[in-house]
Amino acid sequence: MLCSLSIRNVVLIDQLDLEFSTGFSVLTGETGAGKSILLDSLGLVLGNRAETSLIRRGETKLSVTAVFSLPSCPHPIYELAEEYALELDEELVIKRTLDANGKSKIFINDQPVSLKVLKEFGRCLVEVHGQFDNQGLLNPVFHRDILDSYGKYPETCAIVREKYALYRQAAEARRNFAENLNQAKIDEENLVCWVDELEKLAPVVGEENELSSRRTELMNAEKLLENLNVAYGSLTQGADVLSAIRHAQSAMERANRLMAGKYDAITEVLEQTLINADESIRQIEEVSSTIYLSQSEIDTIEQRLYALRGAARKHRVAVDDLPTVLVNMRQKLEKIELGEDGLAECLMQEEKCRLAYVAAAEQLSEKRRQAAARLDWKVMAELPSLKMEKARFVTQVERLPESSWSENGIDAVSFSVSTNPNSPQGPLNKIASGGELARFMLALKVNLAETGGCQTMIFDEVDAGVGGATAQAVGERLARLAQAVQVLTVTHSPQVAACGTHHFKVEKKTAENVTTTYVYELDKAARFEEIARMLAGEHITDEARAAARVLLTA
Repeated sequence: MLCSLSIRNVVLIDQLDLEFSTGFSVLTGETGAGKSILLDSLGLVLGNRAETSLIRRGETKLSVTAVFSLPSCPHPIYELAEEYALELDEELVIKRTLDANGKSKIFINDQPVSLKVLKEFGRCLVEVHGQFDNQGLLNPVFHRDILDSYGKYPETCAIVREKYALYRQAAEARRNFAENLNQAKIDEENLVCWVDELEKLAPVVGEENELSSRRTELMNAEKLLENLNVAYGSLTQGADVLSAIRHAQSAMERANRLMAGKYDAITEVLEQTLINADESIRQIEEVSSTIYLSQSEIDTIEQRLYALRGAARKHRVAVDDLPTVLVNMRQKLEKIELGEDGLAECLMQEEKCRLAYVAAAEQLSEKRRQAAARLDWKVMAELPSLKMEKARFVTQVERLPESSWSENGIDAVSFSVSTNPNSPQGPLNKIASGGELARFMLALKVNLAETGGCQTMIFDEVDAGVGGATAQAVGERLARLAQAVQVLTVTHSPQVAACGTHHFKVEKKTAENVTTTYVYELDKAARFEEIARMLAGEHITDEARAAARVLLTA
């Protein structure tokens, strides 16, 4: 609900602070007094376009601040706040500024937001009828949601959404399976060849490293033998290292006996050296015997490595991954053999989910048709009092082509009207005139008040083009609507104004060639005079006062 509106430097408004209450508030004043400026100002905090022409002459900046009390949960505004990480308290404060350079700043609860976010919040807070197009009722895109809210069958809608999700999942699974199967069939001939090649190749994990090591050994065999022979000759030929160590060992043993074991450590080292040298000669002989030159083995190894690496390049994997590639290809061939059965199973599952969705959607369609009949009857009941007894309102529920089915069901919903007995049904905003459209809107809103998300509705001259008993009927319906939501109405009709619970007068004054718009909330006596003025014009007569008294006491 709109609690307050503070306006600074907007066109004719210098400084204005208004407090609003629940119920039905009317705003009246002479033509040109500035009523539209109030709506322009409110429009700024609801996300309407900001133009520098709105800045009051002589000022460099305008600002508008609106304070709203928040509805109870659940409500779309809390989902918006969570989506955009905005903190909500008991109140929601929107402030918007605009400077002469066209730079605008927007804050929601002191947190800066974009114009897109402001528009989304604005749609949840206020509905404006008349001067601004109402996207909910005039746009058929929203008619289905409006009817569903009116019908009050959320569980059925939830079931349809669930069944549709399962249906789409099954359809997607079937499409993916069919695509994979088709691609596999295209690749089948290649797969057979590739499997045959790899099976003949019989790759083994780790084989590449073993072959590379063996090839390195064979290619270096000549150099290895040369070095081993040098080492062996150094130990066994020429100086005869073993004889020299034995000779040194015997001499040290004799010296050690003369010194009563003083040189034990030296003799032990010589003994160990003799053992190590002898073991080295033995191992060199053993290693040398295992090394041989074989060009044919080198050629065989290189051919094997070439084949393995060629296959790896072909399949774009490492050599060690070739066994896995072979397993995967075998599995693909198996899937092709079983593919038709699998596709048939996917088709059966998809059709099962489709039938479940259609069954749930048809139940929803029936509930929509029942709700549409109730809504049509109630709206038609309002029209005679609004001097539209010849008009006809119809909520059309039509089946969509299957390509247009969605989580919202299989129906298209639209509100249509005809204003004369022989006129065809057509869209609200194309068939009805301005005054008729406003009254259709009112008749609808009276019946949809409890289903809408907005707790504040503003009607701009909803009584345009009507008077007398019709205007009285408009006022009564606005008052009725105000029992469910907050209603603000800009009106020139005394009959409508008399139905309000709160009355604001808009007037402009000129001082020193500066014109300023003021807004006052009228007390009982001032309200009496204002309604008399609306009846009589500039010169209020006793008859006008008497008529005003009748209207206010009716």
